[in-house]
Amino acid sequence: MAEIKKVVVPVDFSSTTDKVVDYAMSVADKLGAEVLFFHAINDFQGYDMMLVHPSFIGMTKDLEKESKERINALVEEYKEREYGVGGDVAIGDAAEEIIKYAQEQNADMIIIGTHGVKGLEKILMGSTAERVVKNAPCPVLVFNPFK
Repeated sequence: MAEIKKVVVPVDFSSTTDKVVDYAMSVADKLGAEVLFFHAINDFQGYDMMLVHPSFIGMTKDLEKESKERINALVEEYKEREYGVGGDVAIGDAAEEIIKYAQEQNADMIIIGTHGVKGLEKILMGSTAERVVKNAPCPVLVFNPFK
């Protein structure tokens, strides 16, 4: 079995983030792996015809600043752990950015939470976790924080 020494943990700062983080940290600790928290901010590309207002650029910058603060707080909370912790923020499609980050970091695993999206929302938006599973450069563990 391949050694797992670096785990990417995407976080969306929703109400289930704490459960996903707790689970991922537990798994990473058992594996002796470094944890890299990651957050992707939607850049609203593809919506240009509907959202042409320049305030979206400012909103994205504000979201980026707030997201970096929240990632830094997560890293700070776990900075004493034996195997290391880090974090980063990117702007773009969540699934694409998670996959890209995992590749850049040479991640051995991704631990991602699912929102359990169904029906029309899944058809229109797709499932980020599902897209990551299908295209990730490494194994993906999907955690359902609602169970």
